Amino acid sequence: MSSSASVTWPPSLWAATAPAGPVLPALEGEVQADVVVIGAGFTGLSTAIHLREAGVEVTVVEAAEPGWGASGRNNGQVIPTLAGHDPSAMVARHGEAGERFNAVLRDSAQYLFDTVRKYDIAAEAEQAGWVQPVHSPGRFRLAEQRVREWSTIDAPVELLDRATTAQMTGSEAWYGGFWNRSGGHINPLALARGLAEVALKRGAVIFARSPVASMTRQGDRWRVKTARGSVTARALVLATNAYTDEFESGLAPEIAAEVVPVLSWQMATQPISDNIAKTIIPGRQAMSDTHRELYFARWDARNRLVTGGAAVFPGAGGTNLRGPVAERLKRLWPQLGEVSFDYVWSGYVGMTPDDVLKPQVPGYPRIHQLGPNGFGWVGCNGRAVALSISLGRELALATQGVPLRTLGLPLSQLKAQPMRGLIRKIAPLALPLYRSLDAREI
Repeated sequence: MSSSASVTWPPSLWAATAPAGPVLPALEGEVQADVVVIGAGFTGLSTAIHLREAGVEVTVVEAAEPGWGASGRNNGQVIPTLAGHDPSAMVARHGEAGERFNAVLRDSAQYLFDTVRKYDIAAEAEQAGWVQPVHSPGRFRLAEQRVREWSTIDAPVELLDRATTAQMTGSEAWYGGFWNRSGGHINPLALARGLAEVALKRGAVIFARSPVASMTRQGDRWRVKTARGSVTARALVLATNAYTDEFESGLAPEIAAEVVPVLSWQMATQPISDNIAKTIIPGRQAMSDTHRELYFARWDARNRLVTGGAAVFPGAGGTNLRGPVAERLKRLWPQLGEVSFDYVWSGYVGMTPDDVLKPQVPGYPRIHQLGPNGFGWVGCNGRAVALSISLGRELALATQGVPLRTLGLPLSQLKAQPMRGLIRKIAPLALPLYRSLDAREI
């Protein structure tokens, strides 16, 4: 895609309902800035806002449009945890930096909703909480462990017995679980576009339709080049995650090599009548359970259930999901009757499996110092909505020289994923393995 090309938006629910984004120029010519940010998703836009609030000049360079990538395509669940890892695991991995990261993560959902309220962003935000039901009796121990661990660091979590879980979800399918009162859900594309408007109003410069071809260190400055221009800056933030090599393979090959982009499919039902909707997740919490073949759902502002799944066959896309996901919803909530979907779309999740032999096990986020005054991160593993807004704040502070020992940025060494290309191709075929693991009691 050249810098002058138009951007095709996937026909998602969010693209159909979010307010229009700002009209932005492409990058042409030579530009100077104090900080340059690559990527106008949640992380990049949050970084830009925090820098402008501190009076720092910042230029954001986006390959497509704000929210075009994962930030505008996800399910919109605001979840203040990592997938598969509790606080003690992060401390075991990173020590005191892990403790600081845990505090950032613990508060990340609250921080997102506070940000939406502070700037009055029309993101259909509902801070109704996030529920994680468990799908077998033995897995109730997972809920107990997670509540115990997160309670230790003062997270607003609560253990749910089977009856309470049934009441909260409107389904008898689960055996208990836990919930975090600070979570919820948003229209993610509306949030991304709203953040872009906030950044612009505070004086940030955002260039769109300008894929970055390279980022290099020249003397004491960073230089970011596109097909038609460049930005030279004292500091740099790379905020491209799963889309790092989507437009230009040479942008940051070492970063791109450690994240596996995996397609996640989202699906939105037709609007559900009020009398039925009030019996399904009646408190309107975000919900995602303990299946590896994740069962998840949330309401949008128009009474659509927004759920999703993983395609079994490479290239099949969401066409092979409508029937199975509809049957799943009917098993969970028989009162739905026949289920049809108005929207089916996909986006990449940035996975960082720490064991190449166990790609089904989520890894940890990878936060890097790329050089003097240069930072970036990849590896959301499906939990970036809340985390990325808070990491934008931390990355903005890092570029201003705030000591890393005070920030929630546990740095990692670059670690390429062996057989990354193969894992990316066979990832959809892991679904039978997920189902086998889900069927085993623990």
